[in-house]
Amino acid sequence: MKNNTPLFGGIEGGGTKFVCAIGTGPDDIRAETRFPTTSPEETMAQAVDFFRQQEKSLGKLASIGFACFGPLDPNIDSRTYGYILPTPKPGWTNANVVGVLRSAFNIPIAFDTDVNGAALGEWRWGMGQGLRNFIYLTIGTGVGGGAYVEGKLLHGLLHPEMGHIPLPHDKTRDPYAGNCPFHGDCFEGLASGVAIEKRWQQSGSTLAKDHPAWDLEAEYIAMALASYSFTLSPQRIIIGGGVGSLEHLLPKVQERTKQYINSYIQSPAILENITSYIVNPGLGNRSGMLGAIALAEQEMLKQEI
Repeated sequence: MKNNTPLFGGIEGGGTKFVCAIGTGPDDIRAETRFPTTSPEETMAQAVDFFRQQEKSLGKLASIGFACFGPLDPNIDSRTYGYILPTPKPGWTNANVVGVLRSAFNIPIAFDTDVNGAALGEWRWGMGQGLRNFIYLTIGTGVGGGAYVEGKLLHGLLHPEMGHIPLPHDKTRDPYAGNCPFHGDCFEGLASGVAIEKRWQQSGSTLAKDHPAWDLEAEYIAMALASYSFTLSPQRIIIGGGVGSLEHLLPKVQERTKQYINSYIQSPAILENITSYIVNPGLGNRSGMLGAIALAEQEMLKQEI
C-alpha cells in the first residue's frame, strides 16, 4: 500500500484470456498483465505469480476481486463456493479457482461472474453511477448479463444467465439452428459473435455496416432487452462486448427495443430518452477488469464492518 491507501488486485477471468491488474480505480492502475486462458492449473498459477511479483515492489494487497466466466458458484455458504460449474470450456468444470487464491494469499477474496463484476465497475465509475437498478449485458463470443438491483448485485439459486433465455425464432427468415450446446437457439445461440460468424460464414468484424446481419442481430437483442425491461425494470441497460459495443448497431437496438415495448412501459426514459436508456459502457472494454477491482474494494469494506 502507498501512503496507507488500500491497494486492490483484480482478475477478469474470461474464457479466452485473463486480465490481472493492481490499483484503486480507472486513474490508478499500478500494474496490469494479460495471458491466454489455458488449463485451470496453468492459468491460475500465472495469476498468483503476477500478484506475488508485484507485491514485492508495490506492497501487500488489501484484497483481490475475481470476476470470472461461468457458470460458477458465488454462494459463500455452498460447499462448491468458488468453483466453476459444468462449462463447455475444456478442463474447467469443477475447478476450485477461489481455493487457489485463498491458498496463496491470506487476504479477503471476492468472487462473482464476469458480467456482475462489469456491472459493479460501471456502477462505481461508469454509466451505472447514481443508479439503484440497471443491467450490464455483454455480447461477444458469448452472451451474458449482470444485474444491479436495489443497490447490490443480483444472485439467487446461482446467478443470472441472461444469455440463455429463449427467443422467438422465425426459421423462415433465419434458418440458422443456433450454436448453444445446451439450448440451441437461445439468445446466445442466435446472437453471439460465434453465431454471427457461423450463420454468415465470416466474422462480424468483416461484415459491412449495411449487411442484413445487423438488422437480424438488432432484432434478437431488442427482443431480449424488452423482456429484461418488463421483468427487472432497470433504470438503464448497458451493452458491452465486441458485438454489443458496435456503434452502428446501437441505434438499431434502441429503436427496435422501443418498438417491442410498444409504449407499455410509460416512462420518459423509454418514450423520450431511449438513447440514454440503452447505452454502451462508460468504461469501454475495461468494465470487467475495473469491476474486479471494485469487487475487491467492496470485499475489504465488508470485512471492516
